[in-house]
Amino acid sequence: MQNEKTVISAQDVADRAGVSRSAVSRAFTPGASVSATTRARVMKAAEELGYHVNHLARGLVRNRSGIVCLVVSELATPYRASLVRWLTQFLQEAGKVAMLINTDRSDNSVSGALQQAINFRADASIILSGMPDSAITRQCYKHGQRIILINRDEAVPGSLCINLDSAAAAATAVMAFARAGCRRLAFANSLAGTPSLMKRESDFLTAAQAAGLPVMVERFGTTSYESGQILAHRLLTRPQRPDAIFCVTDLVACGLMDEARHRFGLRVPQDLCLIGFDNIAQAGWSSYHLTTFAQPVEQFARDAVDWLMQAEREESLEVQQHDTRLYQPDVVWRGSVRGG
Repeated sequence: MQNEKTVISAQDVADRAGVSRSAVSRAFTPGASVSATTRARVMKAAEELGYHVNHLARGLVRNRSGIVCLVVSELATPYRASLVRWLTQFLQEAGKVAMLINTDRSDNSVSGALQQAINFRADASIILSGMPDSAITRQCYKHGQRIILINRDEAVPGSLCINLDSAAAAATAVMAFARAGCRRLAFANSLAGTPSLMKRESDFLTAAQAAGLPVMVERFGTTSYESGQILAHRLLTRPQRPDAIFCVTDLVACGLMDEARHRFGLRVPQDLCLIGFDNIAQAGWSSYHLTTFAQPVEQFARDAVDWLMQAEREESLEVQQHDTRLYQPDVVWRGSVRGG
C-alpha cells in the first residue's frame, strides 16, 4: 500500500489550487489583500488536503509565538479558577494560546515559571499569583515579553498592573459592623503574605482605628477553607472573643462560619457578624448567605487581554511605559451581618 503524505505544506495547497505560494499565505492572513475567488479556491484545496496553518512557525518568523503564559498558584480556589476561566476565554477569542504554569507562592517558583515562558518565546506572561522578582520580570521584558500583574504593583517597563482598591471596602466593612453594634472586631488572614491580602488587612486596621474600634488579627496557613476553621478556633477561644470578623477571602469565611456554628454553637449574624471578600459562588449559597465584596474578575481579564492586543498593534513596548489600572470592589449585602 502506498504511504500517504501526513504533513501537508502550503506549497501542496498552492499546487492543488493552481495559485502561488504567497497567495496561500495571504488567504490565511486576516486582512491581507486577496480576491474572494482565490481565497475560496485556496480554502477548498486546504480542506480537501487536510491542511492546517502552522501558527507557531508563522509567529516565530514574525518574532511572535502567540503564546501567553498564565502563572498561577492555588488554581483550585474558586476566585483563581474564575479568573483563569475568563482569561483563557478572552485570549482564545483574541487568537492567543494560553500556556498555564502552575506554581506555588515562592519567588523562586514564579521566577522559574517566567524563565519557562522565555524559553517558549511567549509574547506575554500574566502573573496571577506569587511575588515575582523584579529582575526576572525585567528579563522577560528584555526578551520581548509584555508583563501583566494582577493584584501586584510593580513598575516594570512595558507592563500592566491591575489592582484593587480595598480601602473603600475596608471602610464599608467597619461601618457595617459598627452599625450592627459590634465592638470587638477581628481580621482573619492567611500566611500567604501577598501584597493584595496584606493590603486588605492594613486597610481594615486603618479604617477600624479611624472609627475607634480595636482589631484582633490572626493569620494561619494557606488561603483556604481549612485555614478558616483553624482561625475560628484561634479567635473564638480568646477570653474576649470577637463579635465581628472580616475574613481575607470568602473561602476563609466559609470555613470560619461553619466552625463557629457547629463547634462553638454561635449564630450568624445574631452572635457573630462575618464579612468575606471575592464573592465566590459559595458565598451566595443559602447555607452561608455571606456578605462580601465582589472583584470584577471578568473586567480584569477583558482589560488585560485588550491591553495586550493594543500593545501589539501599536508596538507600545518600545515606549517603556508602565500602566496601572485601579478597580473598586462592589459590596454584596447578604445575611451574615445584622442590619445588612
